[in-house]
Amino acid sequence: MMENTVLVTAIGSFSADISIKTAKQQGWRVIGCDIYPKEWIADASNVHVFYRAPLASDKEAYIDFILSTIKKERVNYLLPSTDYEIDVLNKHRKEIAETGTILCISDFDTIELCRDKWQLYNHLKKVGFSHLIPTYLVNDKSNHMDFGFPLVGKPSDGRSSQGLKVFCKEHDFHQFQLAAPKNYLVQPKIEGTIITVDVVRQPDGQKVVAIPRKELLRTLNGAGTTVLVYSDQKLCQICYDLANLLNIKGCVNFEFIQNEDGDYFFLECNPRFSGGIEFSCMAAYQCVRNHFNCFTGKEIEELNSYKNTYIARKYEEYITKQE
Repeated sequence: MMENTVLVTAIGSFSADISIKTAKQQGWRVIGCDIYPKEWIADASNVHVFYRAPLASDKEAYIDFILSTIKKERVNYLLPSTDYEIDVLNKHRKEIAETGTILCISDFDTIELCRDKWQLYNHLKKVGFSHLIPTYLVNDKSNHMDFGFPLVGKPSDGRSSQGLKVFCKEHDFHQFQLAAPKNYLVQPKIEGTIITVDVVRQPDGQKVVAIPRKELLRTLNGAGTTVLVYSDQKLCQICYDLANLLNIKGCVNFEFIQNEDGDYFFLECNPRFSGGIEFSCMAAYQCVRNHFNCFTGKEIEELNSYKNTYIARKYEEYITKQE
């Protein structure tokens, strides 16, 4: 008999495959869902039961679906895979808790903070975190023009580089300001390499693990396809401090940009698995297993030494249905 049942959402996403494999390795029963039909999703045949889910943007229908699936399948653990789902589920914790199911993400306040880049910036600035890029609201004219150009603009609640804009000329920026959403942020554009760090923090804060990787090739929406998983104690210490400042629970990913001088500047915290979490699992540390440990009352494992590792992702074809 299987020990636990986990519901993994958005199983067509990059992180779903390693989530499913890890849960099954632990002897868990895996329920998967996605907004697309089963025959469109390669991993739909790798879960014990698959459901087609409504869009999370249809909040009422989505929550009804999640709650009914939890009850029908006797789900013990709920693992959301995308930002939008986390935004919705975070506001419906009470209903989920009443079913007895554990929502495997950080606590409410942490999610709210991490999903609002403006509030996150101000919080970290207030507590003295020093690896920040100066950030202003798009229509705050007091300071950001001192940066010169180019400037980067992005929505405070943006996801996966959606809405990201680069302004190379003052005229273009001023034209954008005329109709810009109030929640748009402006920063100086820093040239450098994108660094993603998979971070696992034990809920009591007694142990934090960080595995950095350089994104050598990435998709337009920011998912690494060729990476270098490496070790950098300076960056890891920054991540330890940041995870404790934000009261992270389980596994999240931090993004930084490293300039030509080797300095790290914090970009954002995605309070979920990164799209490239399997890179870290292959090269250094079982992030998914230890994420589950955080929600099953177990201590997370130590991080052992590992080699710098280049990993390239490829796409593979599967026949999902024939008629």
